[in-house]
Amino acid sequence: MKLPVIKHVLGFVETHDQDWVIETIDLLEYMTELPSIKDEELDVIGELLSNFYGALEVHKSIQEGIPAKEALNQFMGRVLGSIDK
Repeated sequence: MKLPVIKHVLGFVETHDQDWVIETIDLLEYMTELPSIKDEELDVIGELLSNFYGALEVHKSIQEGIPAKEALNQFMGRVLGSIDK
């Protein structure tokens, strides 16, 4: 996951709405079912998906009243904590 990408997607969600991101996730997940897709392409799609899901999580926290910077820090803390386990 890349924090700059998550922040950029958050900006998109604020300008448009999260439904666009959810529909993009649906499309990317559908694309992973394509038999001819290469491992490198799956890696890229997986990275995009993780960033999109992360942005939605942070957006949810912001909607619950957590300041954006704190929501981002909490999310990244959870991510890094799960990697350390």
